[in-house]
Amino acid sequence: MLSHGRGEQLTQLSHAVLQPGFEGTTAPDWVRRRIADGGLASVVLFGRNIAGPEQVARLTAQLRAENPDVIIAIDEEAGDVTRLEAWTGASRPGNLALGAVDDTGLTESVARDIGRELHAAGVSLNYAPSADVNSNPRNPTIGVRSFGARTDLVARHTAAWVRGLQSAGVAACAKHFPGHGDTAVDSHLGLPRVTAPAEELAATALPPFAAAIGAGVRAVMTGHLLVPALDPGLPATLSRRILVDLLRGRLGFTGLIVTDAVEMKAVAARYGIGGASVRAVAAGADAVCVGGEHADEAHTALLATALATAVRDGVLPEERLAEAAARVAEFAAWSGERFRAHAADGAAPPSGIGLVAARRAMRVTGRADDSLPLPGDPHVAEFAPTSTLAVDRRTPWGVAAPLRELRPGATSVRLTQDELAADAGVLEREVLVPAAGKPLVAVVRDAARHPWMSAALDRVLGARPDAVVVEMGVPGADSPGAVHLATHGATRVSGQAAAELLAGEAHFSGS
Repeated sequence: MLSHGRGEQLTQLSHAVLQPGFEGTTAPDWVRRRIADGGLASVVLFGRNIAGPEQVARLTAQLRAENPDVIIAIDEEAGDVTRLEAWTGASRPGNLALGAVDDTGLTESVARDIGRELHAAGVSLNYAPSADVNSNPRNPTIGVRSFGARTDLVARHTAAWVRGLQSAGVAACAKHFPGHGDTAVDSHLGLPRVTAPAEELAATALPPFAAAIGAGVRAVMTGHLLVPALDPGLPATLSRRILVDLLRGRLGFTGLIVTDAVEMKAVAARYGIGGASVRAVAAGADAVCVGGEHADEAHTALLATALATAVRDGVLPEERLAEAAARVAEFAAWSGERFRAHAADGAAPPSGIGLVAARRAMRVTGRADDSLPLPGDPHVAEFAPTSTLAVDRRTPWGVAAPLRELRPGATSVRLTQDELAADAGVLEREVLVPAAGKPLVAVVRDAARHPWMSAALDRVLGARPDAVVVEMGVPGADSPGAVHLATHGATRVSGQAAAELLAGEAHFSGS
């Protein structure tokens, strides 16, 4: 039996490697207590914790009052995955838009802009950028979160994003190692399998992570992926071959290794969140992210107990747990010092660079000179897919709302797959009839990846070949519609940029 002091030490070490979420827009007592005297060194914020900039700053100040070096993390990719702007939609486009522009100076500036806002909010670690090469066009969870489908492009923009973010005093975290781009399963729901041979992975998936490391990235997030060429038995998050032999050994990464959310079904369905946490730390992870779904004191205590019990039972070497806790402490000291060094920067006024980037990312094909600007108030039909759980489903998106600000007479409807399947006449009744005698705008999101959406779009264009199509996801091989606008993301500014083109409030050039 361990002494009380020994048990307390294990509990402290176990809490040190956790990065839990919590409920509410103020710091709960249990979080403050565990930061102050329970060994908890990190927390992660989600959209549910955020009501506005001033509120987030007050929240993070509460946390730092318990420990000025506490690591406060967030998943702020900008683009479709935003936490700071979950309620309004992001004011900056995401990676695919930046990759479409392919100006690394712009990418670095956008990331710096994000970093300055995060710093003002009290955040010290950002789970971004995605360094995944979206080589599978049917990828259900990466898509517009990637800079693109070419390794060289993704590598140079990953490095630029890291440099920009960290220049503002916020640590970057490249994800999802060793690369989530060539997958067809969402790891929130199941275990993706990457079938490429090791030589192909070395040439395609790994270079962006090497570029991030070369740019000084302070953290890397693991992907819940089975990659048989690297480890035939264990997902990357739980694989020593991938985390230690490859990431630390071959790629030379010396920073913090953070897991993707440990409650995701890719690992939790087989091992449970406690078992997955133990296996991840044993494999070489330093910090365990949890709390997207299990954001309470009980689950945090469960994971701490699981880690401490694993040490007592000889499943997890105490030296490995202590090493992980030490690396967290080293990161906390670095990020705390870096955070304070940028305190004099102050809150930056809105720069507007996000809208500039969104406008530059627009691509227009078709008979634009004949069709734009729209000759009258349009009817807008938006086709809404079910998005990955990485995207906050409360985040607004689309073209109809910003277009109504420019054309108040515009009307709109939004339809889902279930609505179309349940009512054979809904397309005629809600889209074609209201658009009679008016311009029609069809807004889609990853139409090439959703057969139901492509079929609906085909029916609309069969009846209205003059319709304008706005694609707010990953563009497919074709560009249907009399005019086709590709925004490369569904952010608020992407919708605004598209609305400006439709209403004649912006200049554009076809491509």
